[in-house]
Amino acid sequence: MNAKLCLLVLAAAAVAAHAEESPFSVDFGADLRVRQEIMDNVPGLPGGGLLSRVPHGSYKNHMRFRPRVWGEISHADGWRIYTRVADEFRWNVKPRGRAYAFPDEMVLDNLFFESKGLFDGFLDLKIGRQDLYRNMYGLDHLFIDGTPGDGSRTVFADVVKATLNFGEEDKLDLFILHDWDENPVRWGTHRSRHRSLSGLGGGTPDMDDWGWGGVYSGKAATWLPYQVFAMQKLTEPYRRGGVKQPRTRRELLGFKLVPQLTDEISLQLEAMGQVGRDGEGAWLTGWSTFSGINWKSSDKSGPRPFASAAVHVMSGDKDAAKENGGHHAWDPMWSRGVNDSELMLYGTHYGVAWWSNMVFLRFESGVEFGRHHALSAMAGPMFAAVDDGLGGGDGNFKGFLSHLRYDFPLLLADKDAGRRFEIVGHLFAELFNPGDYYETDKPAWFLRWQLEFKF
Repeated sequence: MNAKLCLLVLAAAAVAAHAEESPFSVDFGADLRVRQEIMDNVPGLPGGGLLSRVPHGSYKNHMRFRPRVWGEISHADGWRIYTRVADEFRWNVKPRGRAYAFPDEMVLDNLFFESKGLFDGFLDLKIGRQDLYRNMYGLDHLFIDGTPGDGSRTVFADVVKATLNFGEEDKLDLFILHDWDENPVRWGTHRSRHRSLSGLGGGTPDMDDWGWGGVYSGKAATWLPYQVFAMQKLTEPYRRGGVKQPRTRRELLGFKLVPQLTDEISLQLEAMGQVGRDGEGAWLTGWSTFSGINWKSSDKSGPRPFASAAVHVMSGDKDAAKENGGHHAWDPMWSRGVNDSELMLYGTHYGVAWWSNMVFLRFESGVEFGRHHALSAMAGPMFAAVDDGLGGGDGNFKGFLSHLRYDFPLLLADKDAGRRFEIVGHLFAELFNPGDYYETDKPAWFLRWQLEFKF
């Protein structure tokens, strides 16, 4: 269904919704995100290709404005159609100039059909363009962003999802997913047309990726939920830094356990492995593990403190800097986002948010004061799983990462009264002290303030 047809359907449903006892309902709204980001000395800034010297990010200070509008039709039978259009224009404070001049590019950010409870609750469907972030089966180490090169303006992928519900605790999720390197549904300038969304191609068109798979979720005991999953990912060939990268195919198997030890303490254990081939016939392998412990106060009468500790390991390849190397480095699948770091999102070598070759010990603590109101801090060392030569240094210690974040509400909507307008924001600061893996010892830093208006 294209955008024009969707608007016609929305208009028709709006008329139907005003009819007496109509089963249709129509809703619409908008939001505006305003943020300023400042960063300097980011090591390993992508852009030069795997075989070039490691470039370093220079001082950057820019303002970003992202308006979005959305509309929704729902029916009493349990289905809905949702669509959203997004834009983002930017102003560079330094280096001075307009990065994306208004109106730049309007993007069809979401357009999906969703129906739940088909066949007496056995089948749920969601078909179309939709956000991946925190929306795909709770597997944040496999799904975060379908457009990692888009600067968090969008996080969508085109997905067909089906859920087979076998009981209260058991279900099978099946999906087919496609990511476009160049957005096929957009309105903008010629300059914006060839903007890479994948974070890999560096302006080379057609670096699409797609995949499919299944996730089975159940409980081995009341305290032991688990997931087992299998999926396949394919990428198109592309050029980066003058080096041709062949198409790839990877199969993945893995599991996730979340033992709930007490009302306040839980564990998270994950293990997954990859195997595949590239277009030149070379074998591709990789693996990743995650082990963590989480504590959160069960007292809901006041502020709720929380804390966690975890270690995340992703395989690397000591030959990654060679033209025919990199065959054993972890492929992050579609987990290309900011879960671990905003700053190091720009400091990964394979592409923007292309997390790989990492041992990260992560410690976090904080307190939730209420809705949209929290304070948290994170710190921990990062190591290269193997010395791949991409950092320019002579060791495996990538450095020490820390950040502080404060989320705050300025105006909260009374949802019980049917109101929606609210204003929320956050402050975020991140610091990275590089180790001997990099050829630089200059600390890197990232600052951001943000306000979001929801209508």
